[in-house]
Amino acid sequence: MTAPRPVTVGVLSLHNSKETKAICNAVEALGHDPAWLRRENLVVDVTDGEVTLQPDVDVVVNRLLLSKSTEPCEELGLANTLARLRPTLNEPAATLTAMHKVTTAAALSDAAVPVPDALLALESERLNAWLTDADTEAVYKTAIGTNGGGTWKVGPGDRVNARVGNRYAFLQSLVERDPDARARDLRVYVVDDTVVGAMYRYAPENDWRTNVALGGEVVDATDDVPDSVLEIARRATDAVELDYAGVDLVESEDGWLVLEVNPTAGFKGLYEATGHSPAPYIAAHAIERGGGTIDEDRVAELAAVLDDSVPDCRPSTVTASTREPQTIGYIEEVIVSGTSGSKTVLAKSDTGATRTSIDTGLAADIGAGPIKSITKVKSGSRKASKSRPVVDLVVAVGGSRHTVTASVEDRSHMQYPVLLGRDILQNYRVDVSRRVDVDGEDEDNEEEESAEE
Repeated sequence: MTAPRPVTVGVLSLHNSKETKAICNAVEALGHDPAWLRRENLVVDVTDGEVTLQPDVDVVVNRLLLSKSTEPCEELGLANTLARLRPTLNEPAATLTAMHKVTTAAALSDAAVPVPDALLALESERLNAWLTDADTEAVYKTAIGTNGGGTWKVGPGDRVNARVGNRYAFLQSLVERDPDARARDLRVYVVDDTVVGAMYRYAPENDWRTNVALGGEVVDATDDVPDSVLEIARRATDAVELDYAGVDLVESEDGWLVLEVNPTAGFKGLYEATGHSPAPYIAAHAIERGGGTIDEDRVAELAAVLDDSVPDCRPSTVTASTREPQTIGYIEEVIVSGTSGSKTVLAKSDTGATRTSIDTGLAADIGAGPIKSITKVKSGSRKASKSRPVVDLVVAVGGSRHTVTASVEDRSHMQYPVLLGRDILQNYRVDVSRRVDVDGEDEDNEEEESAEE
């Protein structure tokens, strides 16, 4: 009797995340063949009415980070192409629902899954009227966002805009918490209707957001939360029609509410809190979807380790196809966005600055904030350091959008209200001879220290 043929699992991921590596390694550890589908090796060939896929895989695990992509429609179309050819975990339609927070809220409400009240309006005054009528604090978010970026707390006296940069924004009721208690939410990771683990996420000091990417603390909650709450997470995953997801919930006076259903939730925080990695469970689900068999005891054994080493299946880089970074000028036109609106301004590129900075007056005009922390800055022309507040800021440069933590300073005596630091410039090549203005004069160079207090 011959042994069953190994299943080839294609992990569709154009980035180098720990999660992608862990899933590929788990597929191999379970006795099957992983294939990392990337720019270097992915080909769809339509010839004489026949469609072939290279590498040839039996099933696809969709790990595209659409919320971070500058080309979400193109990548969604890529995932949709593969889904027409092979069974796919987290199909494109479900991923599109999950990545758009208002669409998610609508889908959950339709399935009787409890969510906070929210309002999306394409006209800013409708949002501001809702905020005024509510007469309380609310959460102002971009409809598509990640890692806490594009999220602000606002009140009745604040003005908001229907768009932040090139993304729609909406208002969501702020779930009231004990003012003396540390802000927290709950993430439950669900794979194929099974709860892999759950963790409380506590907000870092001087912040109200709990995202691990922002420094939030994690604590195991798997055996602490009631089964009814875990069931809400399972129902939320089913309602959005995802195969696996990180479901974020918050406790209100009336019970638990679902905030988001994340199709590409990270593993690091969950593993740190619970000692369980979702990777083997996702790998096992994909193998079974592709017609293979797995050893459940082996899955549980592998879950005790987060193996995010570089897998053997990572394709070699094709030097000839490596894309050069986009070139921008020493002085560049950018769009800066906050809770109150957006403005087009001139910005100076400074590769010596760690962090992007914005003028105090401009920050107030667009509603940048709230203040997250204080950073120390030293000038290239002075030995002494200064302290400046830092805020969330959305900056559009050359057609790409970046959410950064920018420092706020009085730049009224300077020619350019925004200075682009390495947090943005790392994505570009700077041509110092190119500038959109013709009469600009150089300013003193500034360099920010990374230390914060």
